[in-house]
Amino acid sequence: MEFLTNEKLTIVGAAGMIGSNMAQTALMMRLTPNICLYDPFAPALEGVAEELYHCAFEGVNLTYTSDIEEALKGASYVVSSGGAARKAGMTREDLLKGNAEIAAEFGKNLKTYCPDVKHVVVIFNPADITGLITLIYSGLKPSQVSTLAALDSTRLRSELAKYFKISPDEVRNSRTYGGHGEQMAVFASTTLVKGRPLSELIGKEMPEGDWNELRQRVIQGGKHIIDLRGRSSFQSPAYVSIEMIAAAMGGKPFEYPAGVYVHTGEFDHIFMAMETEITAAGVCYKEVKGTPEEHKELVASYEHLCKLRDEVIAMGIIPAVDEWKNVNPNLK
Repeated sequence: MEFLTNEKLTIVGAAGMIGSNMAQTALMMRLTPNICLYDPFAPALEGVAEELYHCAFEGVNLTYTSDIEEALKGASYVVSSGGAARKAGMTREDLLKGNAEIAAEFGKNLKTYCPDVKHVVVIFNPADITGLITLIYSGLKPSQVSTLAALDSTRLRSELAKYFKISPDEVRNSRTYGGHGEQMAVFASTTLVKGRPLSELIGKEMPEGDWNELRQRVIQGGKHIIDLRGRSSFQSPAYVSIEMIAAAMGGKPFEYPAGVYVHTGEFDHIFMAMETEITAAGVCYKEVKGTPEEHKELVASYEHLCKLRDEVIAMGIIPAVDEWKNVNPNLK
């Protein structure tokens, strides 16, 4: 069975549950035979590598290292889950300072050790901010960095399928935009349930109260996993993020929203979930269309992200917005 590409894929944070699942998923999807696992925690990293060797994947050149230069050198694609995990009682924003510092170092390492990387996916929380910081310090183009945001949309798909007692495949174009956090904007107008617009079902076959409760379940989807399992999600972010990097490698197009650097008149100098397309050319976004009320929610989500961005600026982790172009000339 052939691989999608022979180019090097590096998985940062590979000793963790998300990282180790990403590695196994990439191998099972036959993305590339050349996968390098990186984590500063050497004993656990070696354990992950040993387990993957025991899977007996054919034709694979799997390496592992706790040396970031060795890990990134020659990498064409990088996926990073290399931040602190969210624990019970924490919001994604509670991880801000520590993971922002990790993202700054990660971006600088990309610039130093693999400036020719083609695409980078950042998935550690708060992903909108860590992706932005990574982009600033990496020197990469906005099209070369994306962040995980799709889990909110897939959770909407799942909740609607359960509510209407139908196959998830009968829920199409489920969408959340803006922040990957408590302030996300959940859209009904884009979603089709058995071919019918969800917005036409709300208030009729789905009472308004039920819709509001379902929206909250989507928003609290990550917290619900922590409550059930005692730890944050790892299977779903691992799989979805590898689908994202597969699309960047030229594989099947990625069909859910991704976090992307946005620089428009209304939404400016921010990373947020938009209607996106990831291909071998990178990630690009389109205008988000919804009802006036949904647009209002999207604006509120954007404003929340701007506050987080400004907190990171106040911490001194990234410079003021008008100085970003001095660090990364690709940002205007």
